[in-house]
Amino acid sequence: MRIGLRILLGYFLIVALAAFLLMRVFTQEIKPGVRQAMEDTLADTANVLAELATDDFLDGRIDDGRFAARVRALGAREIGANIWGFYKAQADYRVYVTDADGVVVFDSAGRDLGRDFSRWNDVYLTLRGRYGARSTQSDPGDDRSSVMHVAAPIRDGNRIVGVLTVAKPNSAIAPFIARSERTILRWGFVLLGTALAVGLLASWWLSRQLVGLRRYADAVTAGERASLPRAAGEFGDLGRALETMRERLEGKQYVERYVHALTHELKAPLAAVRGAAELLESPLPEADRARFAASVREQSERMAQMIDKLLALAAVEHLQRIEQPGDVGLAALLDAAATPFAERPVRVRCTIEDGQGALQLRGDPFLLRQALSNLIDNACDFSPAGGVVEVDACLSESGVAITVADRGPGIPDYARDRVFERFYSLPRPGGRSRSSGLGLAFVAEVASLHGGRVQLMPREGGGTRALLQLPLPSVA
Repeated sequence: MRIGLRILLGYFLIVALAAFLLMRVFTQEIKPGVRQAMEDTLADTANVLAELATDDFLDGRIDDGRFAARVRALGAREIGANIWGFYKAQADYRVYVTDADGVVVFDSAGRDLGRDFSRWNDVYLTLRGRYGARSTQSDPGDDRSSVMHVAAPIRDGNRIVGVLTVAKPNSAIAPFIARSERTILRWGFVLLGTALAVGLLASWWLSRQLVGLRRYADAVTAGERASLPRAAGEFGDLGRALETMRERLEGKQYVERYVHALTHELKAPLAAVRGAAELLESPLPEADRARFAASVREQSERMAQMIDKLLALAAVEHLQRIEQPGDVGLAALLDAAATPFAERPVRVRCTIEDGQGALQLRGDPFLLRQALSNLIDNACDFSPAGGVVEVDACLSESGVAITVADRGPGIPDYARDRVFERFYSLPRPGGRSRSSGLGLAFVAEVASLHGGRVQLMPREGGGTRALLQLPLPSVA
């Protein structure tokens, strides 16, 4: 499982659990909280009504006095109140009064007159000087039929002579509870959705940073040319630390590898120079002296050429990207690359497909010219005297295709997979010495640096065809 997905799942699990517990606590507290508020109101109401009923109760006319008439009239009163979006038409109160024995002597609903309520908590506790209240279901099978009863004592001096109870169905506050629960749940889901979106964004960002660094590390491990991905904060610091480590390790390995290779390749020309120098120290015919002197000069030039090309190749291989790319005209590129070979015994002919001479490439003009010059130089070396090296340029599916073709002996099958290796070279026609073996390696590096590639393949009718493919700049 990817680390981004793990982070997301862990984060979302924590947020979901926290949201669930929070919503559960709220929803569990809503109903008791609202009922507590209603009970507080009923307690005040019961005590107010108990004071108002005291005179009629002590006079023995609690069921037919003015108090009873006013309470019964309450049921017919049109309230017409809009309470926080809920319309209230009539009062939901039921009031009953019991005597000192707990027998109902007044009932605003007229249902339980004369019944013994002495065992109900509201009456039982109040008669004993304690706070009395209860919630009882009017229908034992229906939880929604619960009714809250809150009682207050009726006193004659300091003596409790009766109990007045105010009852109100809990269903009267059910809409308020349901709306509060819906509001909390709705905002809870909004919070959960927001948390999920933030988690997705954070996980995507973390995953993107880590994936970028991982791809960079994989590319470096594979020996590919890779640019350090953009990153901020600690990820940027980590990336820069990786880049520094890569540069130092690559620099050390690079020097070791090239010193090895250069030492190996210089052995042959140095041996030839040393042998010729030893022979020149002894008396020799003038012809032999001239031949050995020419050999020293030729091998010295070969070593100098090898060192120059090796330095150029090292500079290109060290680059991860072109720092300041510029526009390079296709026609100008071919002309600049072919001009130095005008004095060769091989003619170089450049052709650009009609209407495409004005095409612009994007890159380093010097490196592109040197890469193309290396291909032309290679083709001239293998072409017979008086031959023609054909340089053609045209549009292709991947950008611009530049072909350099000769009519030389071609590439042997055993060498096709090795021609782009450093220091690998084939013998030149006519017994001429081998090249440094760095030209094609340089071309391959320049092509890769510009996002292109180079291939060598047999040419129909004999010879070799080098194909350099370069991308065109993207249009913004």
